Amino acid sequence: MRMKWGPPRRLAGLAVRLGLRRGTARTRFTALYVTLFLLSGTALLAIAAVVASGGSRSSQTAPDGGTDQPATAAQAQGRIDELEQQLAQAHDTQSRQILIGSAIALGVMAVISVGLGWFVAGRVLRPLRVMTAATRRITADSLHERLAIGGPGDEVKDLADTIDDLLGRLEGSFDAQRLFVANASHELRTPLTTMRASLDVALAKPGPVPETTATLAARMRAELDQVDRLLESFLVLARTQHGEFTDSARHALGQLALTALTGRAKDITAKGLTVRENRIDDSAWVWGSQTLLRRVADNVVDNAIAHNDPGGWISVAVRAEGDDAGAVSLVVESSGPVLDQRRVADLAQPFRRLGADRTGTGQGSGLGLSIVAAITQAHHGTLDLRARPDGGLRVTITLPRTDGRATAETPDTETGVAR
Repeated sequence: MRMKWGPPRRLAGLAVRLGLRRGTARTRFTALYVTLFLLSGTALLAIAAVVASGGSRSSQTAPDGGTDQPATAAQAQGRIDELEQQLAQAHDTQSRQILIGSAIALGVMAVISVGLGWFVAGRVLRPLRVMTAATRRITADSLHERLAIGGPGDEVKDLADTIDDLLGRLEGSFDAQRLFVANASHELRTPLTTMRASLDVALAKPGPVPETTATLAARMRAELDQVDRLLESFLVLARTQHGEFTDSARHALGQLALTALTGRAKDITAKGLTVRENRIDDSAWVWGSQTLLRRVADNVVDNAIAHNDPGGWISVAVRAEGDDAGAVSLVVESSGPVLDQRRVADLAQPFRRLGADRTGTGQGSGLGLSIVAAITQAHHGTLDLRARPDGGLRVTITLPRTDGRATAETPDTETGVAR
């Protein structure tokens, strides 16, 4: 059997549609409070109207004393009827005034209830706002922080304590992961060094070395070098995520890019690549780790070379975003196969490659752009990967800009970068 709830149900549904489905929780609580107040006030007015109308009918139907009164009492009865009629009219007038006054009072209180409901909802939701602000400040580099919400042991404090417990578990998990990667990268280098030395000893023995042995040794050395680069990438990635910067200083981003490009001249020539005109802005200075920023430039240039078409091209540009802007950009573009833009963002994830030429070729470890993404994020920058319409990839790294004039006269002896 279907039950019909009538106008109050429709009014509540209207309030839900108008106020409860959109807006903040504070707005929804206020709308709910005002709706309930109006419903209860309307119900009180309806009860008052029913009671008033019942009393008026009782006054109007009062007995007139019957018809068997003496004739001499006709005038007295007429006077009584007149007084009763006046009394009924006064009662009706008073009832209408009460109802009108109540309606006006209900309207005034409805307006007041909006402000009162907004204030009460704000007070109730204040701990949640504090929790939200504290949670937003906590990142992967500050998991040691806690909400530490005080107050009575209610549902809000239970929620805050649960979030603090979750942060504690996340901190332990992150620390364990970083420690494992760092320790594994260090410990595995010892057997790699031993195996490489064993190969060298085997090839250095007196007498002719069989051609098959020399070929196998060369292949093994290449694989060991690949594993060594992979472990080094793991170590850099772990340190970056842990925020271990021990060599922070000011650096010319353009000089880092040119150094990376110059150091790979042989690889560029071997693949027949053309280096297009480079646009380097000398005012593009950044603050950060020298080792990590150099690794960013090396990785993006290596990626542009390794996944390029033979006879293709590379373009490197460094620019400051406007005279007064607070950012600089390193843009590395290259030719190559046409890539799917919907999957290009996956290249910033570890061991992600696209296309047949980016898989199974032994080129790189699949960590190059993921390391770039981690270092860029650690330096409060952004990484943007875009597939070029005619093939190839455009890598844009944007970092906060710093003033390099104070250190422009002190070049780094190893890289030539002013510090």
